[in-house]
Amino acid sequence: MIIKTHAYARAGLIGNPSDGFFGKTISIILRNYRAEATLYESPELRIEPSPEDFTHLASLKDLVREVKRHGYYGGMRLAKAAIKRFADYCDDHGIELENRNFTIRYTTNIPRLVGMAGSSAIVTAVVRALMAFYGVEIPKPHLANLILSAEKSELGISAGLQDRVIQVYEGVVFMDFSKELMDRQGYGRYEPIAPNLLPPLYIAFDANRAESSEWVHNPVRTLFEKGDRKVLDAMQGFAELTEKTRMLLLARRGHEIGPLLNANFDLRTTIYNIAEGNRSMVMTARRAGASAKFAGSGGAIIGTYEDETMFRALEKALNGIGCVVFKPEIA
Repeated sequence: MIIKTHAYARAGLIGNPSDGFFGKTISIILRNYRAEATLYESPELRIEPSPEDFTHLASLKDLVREVKRHGYYGGMRLAKAAIKRFADYCDDHGIELENRNFTIRYTTNIPRLVGMAGSSAIVTAVVRALMAFYGVEIPKPHLANLILSAEKSELGISAGLQDRVIQVYEGVVFMDFSKELMDRQGYGRYEPIAPNLLPPLYIAFDANRAESSEWVHNPVRTLFEKGDRKVLDAMQGFAELTEKTRMLLLARRGHEIGPLLNANFDLRTTIYNIAEGNRSMVMTARRAGASAKFAGSGGAIIGTYEDETMFRALEKALNGIGCVVFKPEIA
C-alpha cells in the first residue's frame, strides 16, 4: 500500500507576527502550492532525499546560489524531526506502534523562505503519512503542537503556531494565542471563518527575496522576553487589528479590511528591520491601489483589491519588479 498525503502553503491575513508572542492572527490556506509525502512499507526505514535537498547541482555557481537562498539544509532534517516527534508523541501517550519499517519521501512546490510556510508543510505532510501508516489519530490542536515541536524543539527554529494550525485546520481560521489560554490548555482558541466572507485577495512573492524567518524574528523575541515596551505594545496592536478584522468579516463587511492590513505592515516596520526589496513589494502594490502586508516573514505579500481592473494593474506593476502574482485558492 502506498500512502500519499499533503499539506498546503498558507498566508497570514492579519496579526502576524504576533502568533509567537501570545497574540491573535487570521490565516488562510493556499491550495495553489503544496508539499506531498509518499510512504510505503519496506524492509528498512529509509528517508529519501528530494530535489529540494540539492545533492546534485550543475555548477559551483549553482551551489553558491542555492546556499544563499536556502541555507545548508534542505527538507531532510524536517522529515527526520517529524518522524522523531511522532514517535515521541506515541510513546508519551501510550500508543504502541507496529514493528514495521517504511520508506518515505517528500516533494514540494511551495516557494522556499518567502513566508508561505513551506517548512511546516513538509512536516505536516510527513506526520499525516505516519498517522495513516500506523493508524494513529491525533486531535487537531495537539497535532499542530506536535508539528511545531518538530521544528522548534528538535531543530531550534524560531516559530509560532499559526502556520501549523492553518495547515491542520485549512480554510480560514481566527486564532487566539493569549497567554492565559496557552498556559491553561497548551494551545489557543481556533475559530474557522467561512471563506466566502473574505474580500478579493491576491498573493505576490519573489523567490529572490527569500530570507530565513529565524533571522527575522530572533532579535524581536529577545526584546519581547526582556519586556521591551515598544515590542509589547506592537504585539497588542497586532492582536487588536486581528479582532477588528474578524468582526468586519463576520459582519459581512470584508471589503473594509484593506486599511487594517496596511496598518499591520506599518506597525511591523516600527519593530522590525524591513529589507528594501520587501518594502518595495508592499509599496508597489499600494501604488496600484491595493492594500498590502507581509504574508509571513518576508518575500511574499497579501492584500485586497477592488476589481479585475485593479488586479490587472497590480499584476503588471508587481511583475515589473520580478514578482509572481496569483489569487489564493482557499475553499
